[in-house]
Amino acid sequence: METGTAHQKITLAFINDKSPILDLISNDLITSGFKVLFRSENIDEGLSQLSSLTQLPNICIIDLDFYDKSILTQLQEFRTKYPSIKLIAHSDIDDEKVAKMLLDIGFSSYLLIGSDVDDFRKTIEGVVKS
Repeated sequence: METGTAHQKITLAFINDKSPILDLISNDLITSGFKVLFRSENIDEGLSQLSSLTQLPNICIIDLDFYDKSILTQLQEFRTKYPSIKLIAHSDIDDEKVAKMLLDIGFSSYLLIGSDVDDFRKTIEGVVKS
């Protein structure tokens, strides 16, 4: 059983619209040794919280709401302001075109809703190593 010491240096932030699924996953990741710097409900709030941090997270996991018409503009602003933060998308849309668009914006990976904490852990570790 892994003690979590390998994860202690990996810092995370979550941007999700009150997702109980991501709240549970975040709590499980904390228990296994990852450090969550903040959780916010939207990208604007996330940008505000990032600006107040002294240390940026390694990875930001963003639960994407593609029904929000300004989402692409917000993501590009996020990417421009914080190019060193690796991004992982979390969405219910299983579409190759959407995944390609996210990779073009600068996302490192894409997880579908329904992914469990082990999927998140593996993806986070893979993104940090890349």
